[in-house]
Amino acid sequence: MDLADLDWRLGGTGRLRIGPRNAITDVGGIRVGHASRVGDGWLTGSTVVFGGTAGVTAAVDARGGGTATREIAALDPTGVVERIHAVYLGGGSAYGLDAAGGVMAGLAERGLGFVVGTEPTHVVPVVPAASLFDLGRGGDFFARPDAALGREAFESAFASGDGAPVAQGSVGAGTGAVASEIRGGVGTASVVLPGGGVVGALVVVNSAGSTVNQRTGLPWGEQFELSDDEGTPEFGLVPPDESTRRRSFEALSALAGGRLPMRPLNTTLAVVATDAPLSRGQLLRLAGCAHDGMARAIRPIHTLSDGDVVFALSTGRGPWPPPEGPLESLHDSDRVNQVLAAGADVMARAIAHAVLAAEPVTTPLGHVPSYRAMYA
Repeated sequence: MDLADLDWRLGGTGRLRIGPRNAITDVGGIRVGHASRVGDGWLTGSTVVFGGTAGVTAAVDARGGGTATREIAALDPTGVVERIHAVYLGGGSAYGLDAAGGVMAGLAERGLGFVVGTEPTHVVPVVPAASLFDLGRGGDFFARPDAALGREAFESAFASGDGAPVAQGSVGAGTGAVASEIRGGVGTASVVLPGGGVVGALVVVNSAGSTVNQRTGLPWGEQFELSDDEGTPEFGLVPPDESTRRRSFEALSALAGGRLPMRPLNTTLAVVATDAPLSRGQLLRLAGCAHDGMARAIRPIHTLSDGDVVFALSTGRGPWPPPEGPLESLHDSDRVNQVLAAGADVMARAIAHAVLAAEPVTTPLGHVPSYRAMYA
């Protein structure tokens, strides 16, 4: 066991660092695209995580009490579908699941999907999808994502290129998101492991629970921050003074007391990805560990009002020497455990990024403040 092994076993981050973009796209082959609709009754959007033309191995873990999902049974490790090409996240509650059809169309036109015939076009794209509740938040209950919006998000992801930065905050599936009494949104983060390999997460925070520790005035996920190669911390936040915390707490308590214009139903949706060549069973474990990261950064989580879902993806492109014997097999298990542990922490960090990047919004239903507007 080297020092890196000991460090992660003790809960440390001494030899971990953020990736070049601190985004899920630091996992080679992963791309992200957003499409948003704002104004004239709209406040919603779509986000697509594209796994490249070679596809990715995938699994899913759904723990919320009110999920809105599509095609997640196809990710059962005992099922016939070995690889998928895209995951769809969006608003619109169960209505918004129709938007995944636009992603299917974009994949099918490129011959990407589960092969069912002899011609290149004889494919059935499998697009696991999950939607959050944002109905009516822009003023029009019927303004929700459709196939055209899903297609727009997919085309954005496809055209973005490998390693592109990921827009965060009030965009894509996070356009109408609310995190308890403040604005939610999209966040992402990554970590480079000591032995090589990357784990990244993308999350859409639309939670019934709070993302802020009211004792410190800082996001819960901030405590898991990492530094870049130059030692610069990714958040670098300073706790607000007591008067700011008290004023913010009183204002948010008033909203929670019945005047909040966008009360839950909710849902936090996420994708965690790695270049480690994990099996579907190991990816299922990774998705579960990423839920632990949700629990670290959102309190409470997985309630009856939430539809929390985590998808886990593996490109298999990372450095991963094969085991050569029993002892190497044990080290291989340690490497998998490092990925699992990283999945939890990177999810917590992505949630903090989502809240920090969110912007306040005023709609016909009222005003929803952002974290920075309340605590900065």
